[in-house]
Amino acid sequence: MSPTQTIDVGGLPPGGFGSRSLMWWGTMGIVLIEGMAFALAIGAYLYLRTRMPHWPPHGVAAPDVRYGVINTAILLTSLVPNQLAKRAGEHVDLRRVRLWMVVCLLFGVAFNVVRIFEFQHLNVRWDRDAYGSIVWLLLGLHTTHIVTDFLDTAVLAVLMFVGPIEEKRFVDVEENAVYWYFVVLAWLPIWGVIYWAPRLT
Repeated sequence: MSPTQTIDVGGLPPGGFGSRSLMWWGTMGIVLIEGMAFALAIGAYLYLRTRMPHWPPHGVAAPDVRYGVINTAILLTSLVPNQLAKRAGEHVDLRRVRLWMVVCLLFGVAFNVVRIFEFQHLNVRWDRDAYGSIVWLLLGLHTTHIVTDFLDTAVLAVLMFVGPIEEKRFVDVEENAVYWYFVVLAWLPIWGVIYWAPRLT
């Protein structure tokens, strides 16, 4: 090819999906950092457990599992519309992206409403002792991730309705779904530690 010849790249998509996207690598970096934060908090819980003769301490009942089970079911079920939104984004299908993003938001609302009841039924205040502090920290960390991802999803959904509609927004839908997978999977060990570990001792 001579130096005067050019290559027409106008037909190439403006962004790539999956590991071909810089956003994917950024999301994986965030997942790694935040995953370590969750691991450290769970490690702190387990360390404190070894330092106490009774867990939960005397006078504190284990958290009510009812709301934790409901929220776990909501989160696991939310993976379905999340995956459908991701697939629609990869196919640049605006109509289905809009539909499944709205459904994802409804699951987020349901989860956050039940989370309020979860906090009310932990059977301990955050400032009572080390047990109360670490349980509230774990639930609070996860709630922060749920709320921020809900807000991110809401902004992205609004953009998909009001525009401008650019192909890179469909890549954003995919990355939003990948992060939601992390939020759901991170909940499972936290759920086990908060609700089931006290009942195994």
